[in-house]
Amino acid sequence: MTAVELLNRRVVLDGIELGRVVDVILDETGERPVGFDVLCGDGSHRFLPYAIALIGGEQVEVGSPFALLERDQLDFYRRHGRALRS
Repeated sequence: MTAVELLNRRVVLDGIELGRVVDVILDETGERPVGFDVLCGDGSHRFLPYAIALIGGEQVEVGSPFALLERDQLDFYRRHGRALRS
C-alpha cells in the first residue's frame, strides 16, 4: 500500500469514525511514514503515529482515542519530517 492510498481513509475506534487522514507525515528522507495528520470530527487536526495505527481494508483503526495526539505534536513531526502533500 502506498502513502497516497492512505489519504482520506476513515480513522475509527470500535467502528466509530473519529476523523479522516488528510496527510501522511514521512521521515526526513521522505521514504517511510511516521504518522498521519487526521482531521477529526471536531475540526481539529491531530497526529496519529504510524506505529500504533492498524491499517486494514478501507480504514485506519486505533485502539484508544488517546492515540490521536494534539496539534503541537503534529507540528513537531511536520517540522522534522516531510508531509506527503507538500
